[in-house]
Amino acid sequence: MLLTPALETDYAEVINLVNLAYRGRGEAASWNVETGVLEGQRMNESLLREELANKPLGQLLTCREGPDRELMGTVWLEPKADGVWYLGTLAVRPDMQKRQLGRELLAAAETFAKVRGGRRIRMTVLQVRTALIAWYERRGYTLTGETEPFPYGDDRFGRPLRDDLHFVVLEKDIDISEIQH
Repeated sequence: MLLTPALETDYAEVINLVNLAYRGRGEAASWNVETGVLEGQRMNESLLREELANKPLGQLLTCREGPDRELMGTVWLEPKADGVWYLGTLAVRPDMQKRQLGRELLAAAETFAKVRGGRRIRMTVLQVRTALIAWYERRGYTLTGETEPFPYGDDRFGRPLRDDLHFVVLEKDIDISEIQH
C-alpha cells in the first residue's frame, strides 16, 4: 500500500471517492454510509480547496497499491498541539472494504503520524453512527466523553436529516516503539 500526499491531479478522484463512501446508494454503497442522517454531497472541489488552504499543516493522503494505480482510499491527518493528530475523512472504495483496506489505511495513517512525532490520534464521529464508532473501538480508539456540536446551518458537508446530531470524540494513544523494529 502506498500512502502519499494528494496532488491537485488527485482531487477529482478523492472527491468522487469521499462522496461514494459517505453518501453512496444502492449495491455500490459502503457499509457505513450516512443514509438517513445527512444527504447531498460530502465534499466538492471548492470545499476541498478551502479546507486545504485553511489548514496548511494538514495532509490529505491517498492510498494506492502503487504509483499511477487506482485510488483505493483517502484520509486527512492534521497535527495539533502536544503530539496530537486529528484524523478525519477516512474513506475506502466500498468494493475494496472486504479486503480489510480500512484497517490497513487506518494503521498506515497512524504510522504516518507516529514517524512525525504523533503520540495520540483524535477524531470526531457523529454519535448516531454507532457501527462506525464500534469499528474504531475495535481498533483501539476510546470515547473520551467529550462532544462537539454539529454545525447546523452550514450545509457545506451535506444537509442534516435529523435535529439531534452532535459529534463524539474518540482518541487512541500511538506508540512510536511499535514501528521501530
